[in-house]
Parts: sequence; structure tokens; C-alpha cells
Amino acid sequence: MQLPHSELILNADGSIYHLNLLPGEIADTIITVGDPDRVETVTQFFDSIELTRHKREFKTQTGYFKDKRITVISTGIGTDNIDIVLNELDALVNIDLKTRQIKEKHTALNVIRLGTSGAIQKHIPVDSILISEKALGLDGLIHYYDSANLRDHDIENAFVTHTTWSSEKSKPYCVYGSKTLIKHFSTPDTFKGITATNIGFYGPQGRTLRLALADPELNAKIENFEFNSETITNLEMETSGIYALSALLGHRAISINAIMANRIQGTFSENGNKTIEAMISNALERIAVL
Repeated sequence: MQLPHSELILNADGSIYHLNLLPGEIADTIITVGDPDRVETVTQFFDSIELTRHKREFKTQTGYFKDKRITVISTGIGTDNIDIVLNELDALVNIDLKTRQIKEKHTALNVIRLGTSGAIQKHIPVDSILISEKALGLDGLIHYYDSANLRDHDIENAFVTHTTWSSEKSKPYCVYGSKTLIKHFSTPDTFKGITATNIGFYGPQGRTLRLALADPELNAKIENFEFNSETITNLEMETSGIYALSALLGHRAISINAIMANRIQGTFSENGNKTIEAMISNALERIAVL
């Protein structure tokens, strides 16, 4: 079946619409970062760069680190942007853009998020590294896709009950990261847990400036949630979308988080850039032997 022009949108040069990339311009290993400026924080470690492309918030560089071809792409903030990035990355490797037909042979990508996050458990210190084993999406993205067989409904239902979740909000969804990648990137010093992904930075994460919160106790409820001895460790804005779409599209994904704040202790990193660069350097060494 040929995908219509309204669904698979291409630029005049044949590149995919938002990312402005052509097939062959991305590697099978993708690092995602939120901030376009952080792309070069990653690629400064590369031995060579073959491609740089920048459109809107999506900046891409493809190059080599120790003979490993890697693409680094900025997603901007939020799962709405993740929906664009993951679908268009998949299209570049699994759809023939010239014939507009899905390829018979599937290509699986390794999608590695290197991001920042805030811890909501007292024992997770600022400047530590945390790997998301699971993501609890409070953003609603997955409900637009056929995903019933992907989700951990037991955790979802327990969380809804525990938080007295409002029926006016999208139901939370729980999805898993790649066990293979999680094992490969784990070290004895790495924290692990369930990452909660929300749709905003202020109200959705319990911050108040001039607006009152609908549920002022939500962060405390999230902090106190426990299911089979597992707790929610941190809050951020992309992981659930990356895990959900990667799994649905047949890719492997991991979210690695530099902990910049501890919301319970009210602390924020004084050495954030150093922590982020250490996370990047360590991740690249592991990617090189992936």
C-alpha cells in the first residue's frame, strides 16, 4: 500500500518533513537529547562528523566515535515532540520514501536518551545517574495508538487508585525500556527505577508560581507510591513517549538520566554541566562496544 502524501509528508528534496533528513543520513544507534545546544556537547567527543542538519528544535549530527557510527538528535521538550521524532526516525529506515511503501525487512534502532531529571526519592542524590527501567506516562500519548498489549495494566491501576487520579485526566500508562540496553549500560553506581513522565514543567510536576494546583498533594502521592517493592524515582518529560513508541515500532530504547535536582530535599546541582558531560562520556564508551 502506498502511503498518501497527507500522511507521509516529505520536503521538496525528498527529506522527511520535520527532521529534514534523508535515508542513510542517520545511524542505527540514535542518541536523543532535549536541547539543540546539547547535541554538540555529545559530538565534541566524536572522532569525526559527517552530517549536521538543523530545522526548528530538531538538530542532528551523525558521525563516528571509536569506529561506531552514531546519530545525535535534539527532540525539544515533551512527548508531543517525541511523537514526531520517533515516527520520522522510523520512517527513514522502515519506509521507502520514494515508493511510499513500508519495507519488507524491518530495521531496529537503538534509541538512547541522555537527559536530565529530578529525583523524588530522598536516597537518590543530586549529580547521580539513573536508568529508567519502566516509564509511567502521565501525558496521554499512548492512547492515540493501539497499545493494549504493550502496557503493564497492574501498575497503571494501582497508581490510579493510590493517587485518586482524576477521571478528567488521561489514564496513566506503564511501559518498559529495553532489558538488553538496560543491562548493557548499568553499572554498580547506577540507580534504577520507574520514571514518571508528565506533560509540563510547572503545574504537572507540582510547581507553583501564580497558579493554584488542582491536586497539591500529587507529588507526595507519587513519591509514596509503591508496587511490588518498586517506587517512582524521578520526574521528567520524554521517557514514556520514547519507550512506548520504540516498543510499538520494534526499536530498543533506554533513558539515562543525570539527576539535577532532588525535589524532596529541595536541592539542585551545583555541578550540572560536569555531571552531564560525565554521563555522556560514560555512555559513549558503552555505545562503542554495543
